[in-house]
Amino acid sequence: MCKQYFPDAKADLQPWNNDPDTINLVDPESIDIGFHFPGWSRKIQSRSILVQIRFHNDFIDNKHSLIGIETAGFNHTGEVWRLSTVDNWQLEGRCLPNDEVRDKLKEFCREIWQLF
Repeated sequence: MCKQYFPDAKADLQPWNNDPDTINLVDPESIDIGFHFPGWSRKIQSRSILVQIRFHNDFIDNKHSLIGIETAGFNHTGEVWRLSTVDNWQLEGRCLPNDEVRDKLKEFCREIWQLF
């Protein structure tokens, strides 16, 4: 899916560093994927995107359901923007991607919703 929108991205199925700052962000009820670019992208305003697909495990009905998708762009200084489908699908941060990339990110999230 991501290659359709960001062809230069390389997927990382283990995106978390093994340090106290990032290990606290790991959610056992999520699928976490990092997408890394060959360099910093002006359009994306980052060099990596983290996608966290979050689920809720309903023990009564014994099923998982999608509750939201969190995406964040990172550069050498850390997180620079964030998009969450949990609230109002607004991009927030200090260095936002351009409008074309914003639309691609939202479409990517819509496709994840359809998949799950």
